[in-house]
Amino acid sequence: MSDTDLSRRKDDHLNIVLDRRAGPRGAGTGLDALQFEHCALPELNLDSIDLGSSLVGKSLRAPLLISSMTGGADRSAAINRHLAEAAQTLGIAMGVGSQRVGLRSGNDQGLTRELRRLAPDIPLLGNIGAAQLLERDGLDLAHRSVETLQADALIIHLNPLQEAVQAEGDRNWLGVLEAIRRTVESVGVPVVVKEVGAGISPPVAVALADAGVHVIDVAGLGGTSWAAVEAARAERAEDRRVAEAFIGWGIPTAISLQSVRRALPDMPLIASGGMRNGVDAAKALCLGADVIGQAAGVLHQATLSTEAVIEHFDIVIRQLRIACFCTGSANLAALRNARLLPADPTLSLFP
Repeated sequence: MSDTDLSRRKDDHLNIVLDRRAGPRGAGTGLDALQFEHCALPELNLDSIDLGSSLVGKSLRAPLLISSMTGGADRSAAINRHLAEAAQTLGIAMGVGSQRVGLRSGNDQGLTRELRRLAPDIPLLGNIGAAQLLERDGLDLAHRSVETLQADALIIHLNPLQEAVQAEGDRNWLGVLEAIRRTVESVGVPVVVKEVGAGISPPVAVALADAGVHVIDVAGLGGTSWAAVEAARAERAEDRRVAEAFIGWGIPTAISLQSVRRALPDMPLIASGGMRNGVDAAKALCLGADVIGQAAGVLHQATLSTEAVIEHFDIVIRQLRIACFCTGSANLAALRNARLLPADPTLSLFP
């Protein structure tokens, strides 16, 4: 596939997500099955609640990551500038979208050291696809992904379902785990492995930990469905029908997060996949996440301005702070000990 075709595909992805044609159609994150036990006597000052966290050794003022986004080159530079400026202002982390097209085409899509200049103090994460690590220049792409941004870490994204339903997708995933291991050993920064919306199971998480991966982003079912994205952009009816069958495929975010936390008690975890607001974020933190990622939820604002992105995350942070207040949690460590109850008292989905 040519670089022009790859850029056009990324632009298609952006349009479909912005048009809200990429939802999982009835499949939720699992977070709506839970509600916090309310504390009617918090004995706290709301404004003094500490939301401080960290990611890959750098401090965050709130436990938030602007997750990887992508798009055609004409829009990507502005989107990435808005996100970087907002992340720096808010003191939260930023992960960029896949850098493959920019690194191979010379059209950098705004993914340059200018992002580091705009956001000098935050965790900034590069991004490359796991399947690309198998290619002849895969390891070189990984190194350049970091060097181009002066990134603090490298995201390797896992998207086997998307590749399988995509007419031009990467079909051969033999050897991906070993390629991840080699990258961890040589890239020189912490490696984050994330799914893109179908979740990570405990056995896969353990295998990644054994390969030396530093952080796992479960990125579960409930947010953007890449099967829905590929169904929407399919040119042939038969390809569309194949993709549509998998729109609800995956492990809901809440279940993936909780099960991976049980399997790996000490692994830093990011929860993304359908995070709508600060209450969802609070629930995910209580279930074991260290940081919360959001991408599609802020994509529209990212196309508008830095101020729009800041306003969006200000709201999320206010919601998260109130969730802490109304559970009697002075900080995130206390929030992790808050009680989550079944939203339907006749059910007990999370024993």
